[in-house]
Amino acid sequence: MLLVVSVSVCMAYATTYSYLEFTSTSGGKTTFNVTDLILTIDGNHLQVTNQEGSMNLVLTDLLSMQFTINSCTTSVENTLNADGSVQVSSITGNLVGSYPSLIEAAKHLNAGVYVISNGELSQTILIQ
Repeated sequence: MLLVVSVSVCMAYATTYSYLEFTSTSGGKTTFNVTDLILTIDGNHLQVTNQEGSMNLVLTDLLSMQFTINSCTTSVENTLNADGSVQVSSITGNLVGSYPSLIEAAKHLNAGVYVISNGELSQTILIQ
């Protein structure tokens, strides 16, 4: 008896898309350019590295991950008070500055990925 199986495969390539978007369980979104993208999983952490730098994400805090052609800015309203004072750090942990509000911080930041903290909560954002 001869069994023939025909499999149709639909392929999508990461090169078709410009960004990889992560959605957190709190609803925030973080988008990474896929140029030179490297994803490394170590235990419960996902390290995302690209041409702009590197950052660590906690896997249990992630709801989804998808490739997209559009870039987005992380929504921080779900975790941080946009009107309260914040500290801004680079993704490598270096303090960039302290600001009276998230809106003031955004006025002074160059394009890049940052970690915003209010002392209790933190959120990663992408400034374009």
